[in-house]
Amino acid sequence: MSHHLQFFIDGQWVDPVEPRRLAVIDPSTEEAYTEIAIGTAADVDRAVAAAKAAFPAFAATGKAERLALLKRILEVYNERFDDIADAVSREMGAPLSFALDSQAWAGRAHMESTIAAFEAFEFEESRGSTRIVREPIGVCALITPWNWPLNQIVCKVAPAIAAGCTVVLKPSEIAPISGIVFAEVMEAAGVPAGVFNMVNGTGPEVGQVMAGHPDVDMVSFTGSTRAGIIVAKTAADTVKRVAQELGGKSANIILPDADFETAVSKGVSACFSNTGQSCDAPTRMLVPADRHDEALAIARATAETVKVGDPRAADTDLGPVVSELQFGKIQRLIEAGIAEGATLVTGGPGRPEGLNRGYYVRPTVFGHVTPDMTIAREEIFGPVLSILSYADEDDAVAIANDTVYGLAAYVQSADLDHARKVALRLRAGSVYLNYPAWDTMAPFGGYKQSGNGREYADWAIHDFTEIKGVVGWG
Repeated sequence: MSHHLQFFIDGQWVDPVEPRRLAVIDPSTEEAYTEIAIGTAADVDRAVAAAKAAFPAFAATGKAERLALLKRILEVYNERFDDIADAVSREMGAPLSFALDSQAWAGRAHMESTIAAFEAFEFEESRGSTRIVREPIGVCALITPWNWPLNQIVCKVAPAIAAGCTVVLKPSEIAPISGIVFAEVMEAAGVPAGVFNMVNGTGPEVGQVMAGHPDVDMVSFTGSTRAGIIVAKTAADTVKRVAQELGGKSANIILPDADFETAVSKGVSACFSNTGQSCDAPTRMLVPADRHDEALAIARATAETVKVGDPRAADTDLGPVVSELQFGKIQRLIEAGIAEGATLVTGGPGRPEGLNRGYYVRPTVFGHVTPDMTIAREEIFGPVLSILSYADEDDAVAIANDTVYGLAAYVQSADLDHARKVALRLRAGSVYLNYPAWDTMAPFGGYKQSGNGREYADWAIHDFTEIKGVVGWG
């Protein structure tokens, strides 16, 4: 078994203060394939001290110098592209094609978008006799999830560096190897010592310590709403900025004038993408009541074409979910859907036929779901779609907004102007009309319990800056 038993602190790979190990599980086999070191508060102290010491000099660098650094990071990232995809495939169980074309690609795309946005970014402007200056906020603690590891790492690290901040990264301990490869990218790109630091570990023992550390000026966290609340409470004692991208229960409104075959089938595929492990997945499909059974038939046909299996097999569409904990949660929620009276259209509890090992979930569609059911309210984070009926457009909007979350929403219509009008009524940070391509220049973040702040491109650079007004500048 291979080992990854060091952290990247102050430009060096260093041993943890206390030698502790954690097995990393391959979800397709349920077996450990490597180990990582997990840190303690002492390791966080070292990493934060390195970031704090590096901050004054790095904050004083010019835009051109930081832009050149980001371009070097992108160059090395592209050189390690296949290694990154291999790591994601192994640690998450993602099919290799998806790991390449979506997971590793996302990191590259966000680096490119951050560079493009940074080139046009202005740190100073005048309003009358006042000079407005955007300055780096300071030392930033970055806590990233397992479901889109490179997406979230780059979405935080790249804009923080563009702004002139120094960072301490804690990747998810469930899928940590891609984060280690990313740290190797940063080292090879020549990032100045202390500007980028990485400590592996658990949320309570490392993430929470980072959030409460008195020398951390900002926390950027992506994960569950439950964990986000803990992070925010911990950070409150030192009144630091907290940016969060949390859970979601996104509605997909299929309007009566939509091409039903396309809208429903693409909605199923979008829900199941990444084995359903996306916070903005369209997990609640809202259809006109008089076309509910038609929607169920299309959804069943689409779902039953999905091939679940070995992530390394060329014909696999969906791999396993990431862990035994996630598998158990998804199974309990599928059972709850059945118990509460939803129609099980396809899928259901247990593993797909022929798979007796690995955290594989049957692609599942429920029909005749009502808004009060558990599967319509809780984030499942697996390949499980709930189809609900609405009476009219006002009812659809009301159902869509009837959630504690507000990360994303989807609208399908043959009339783009109609879709736009519905989009403006939805309480969500992102609304996607007619399944558009991924736009890494758009703001990303949520309303309500889906978080605060915005990521991607210049939206994220703004979040990593403080605003100073120099009055009487002239």
